[in-house]
Amino acid sequence: MSRVLLINPSYKETYKNSMARLCVPFYPVLSLATIIPKVKEKGHQVEVLDLCYEDFNRELITNRLRSFQPDVVGLTGTTPLFPQVRTISKMAKAHNPKIITVGGGAHCSALPEQSLDEAELDFVCFGEADFTLAEIVDGTNPATISGIVYRNGTGKIVKNPAIPWLKNLDDLPYPSWDEFKLKQYEKYWSHLIARRKPAVFFETTRGCVFSCNFCGSKNTVGRTFRKKSVDRVIDEIKYSVRHGFREFYIVDDIFTTDVPRVKEICERIIQEGIDITWCCSNGIRVDAGDQEMFNLMRLAGCYKVAFGFESGDDRVLKEAGKAGKATIEAARKTVAMARKADIHVFGFFMVGLLQDTEETMAKTITLGRGLPTDILKVSICIPFPGTPMYQQLKQDGLLHDFDWDKYNVYNPQQMYKHPTLSWEAVEKYYKLAYRRMILTNPAFYYRRFRHGIRTGEFFYDIYYYLRFLLARGKL
Repeated sequence: MSRVLLINPSYKETYKNSMARLCVPFYPVLSLATIIPKVKEKGHQVEVLDLCYEDFNRELITNRLRSFQPDVVGLTGTTPLFPQVRTISKMAKAHNPKIITVGGGAHCSALPEQSLDEAELDFVCFGEADFTLAEIVDGTNPATISGIVYRNGTGKIVKNPAIPWLKNLDDLPYPSWDEFKLKQYEKYWSHLIARRKPAVFFETTRGCVFSCNFCGSKNTVGRTFRKKSVDRVIDEIKYSVRHGFREFYIVDDIFTTDVPRVKEICERIIQEGIDITWCCSNGIRVDAGDQEMFNLMRLAGCYKVAFGFESGDDRVLKEAGKAGKATIEAARKTVAMARKADIHVFGFFMVGLLQDTEETMAKTITLGRGLPTDILKVSICIPFPGTPMYQQLKQDGLLHDFDWDKYNVYNPQQMYKHPTLSWEAVEKYYKLAYRRMILTNPAFYYRRFRHGIRTGEFFYDIYYYLRFLLARGKL
């Protein structure tokens, strides 16, 4: 039997001093919870060190290495978190050179060989690696494990064939939450992003058929749209409720891809009287859904839907890969349907898309100011590894910095040259977006006031607004 320590890096490092830091979901990480069951099924012992709500504390990590004495350390992380993955991997080896270090997650999937080398890992898992760690921990011959990168006997880096995308998501084990200290997360619960605690990330589908050039999800879940059966979804909701979760964050790329299925899930929740609240946190497309769907979602406990509006210009949206139906007009109509169903609207906007000009960024700000959103985030478009945007900029010689700490959409630093815009112009419109969409937008204040009175959260809104100002809201 092996002892396996799974570590999730600190999100606080990524979001500190950013204007979006008040909307960070400090909840147990689903990707780790999903890989644990197969490892335990093989007879191995698993512990989790989730640093998401902690400062990056080296002493805390060292103490856990000493107390647990793991044989295997598994690490996950996005691109801005990868420097922590690199540091922790080296710390583990310094503690005990015999520890096997394994990296996974979005960044490792995008740059597997480079990640292995840069972080001095023993293995990197790429793609859909739900069962891969169990094979590594069980001592399976690396040459026979699909979806990994490793060093062979001569020290040469070897990349094995990718794992085929899982066809039947019902074959996935139910997430294991026993290794997470759920009460810890409640200390960092924000009323801006959740109503009931504890909350949990929840997955019903994988894959996205669209080709947004700034999106890197294809590296980990592919383009083929796959879904759990309605029976599995309902049973997994009940399983999560038994573990104490009261709010669900749907993390599907596009939960509403199959509208009839969404309606059926909602009808089952209503019929079976399952007492939950939930929201679509990842952002659904503005061209998917109808009034009946939103009405059923609300009756089933959904109170908030995030929309990926991104840009206020139809040309930019189409050329960025969102296809021709995700238009500004569709955005207005879909938001109206959500609001009619009494569902709060969370808007995601971007400036600095490859197709942007100063004129189109101004249109984005106009759209964001005019749409009746209840809460919103604005980010600078960043070329994450594995995205078409990254490949294009690198190919054109416009990507010049590979310091992953800078790849932060809410607090970015210049790491590339935009084809048509200066970095100063992108930053100018980023700051202007928050000023125009929130700080000097009477309609936004009215919606927040109305929301606060209706929900009894008026004083929370005042509290978070003051914190927003302290987080560089004064632009």
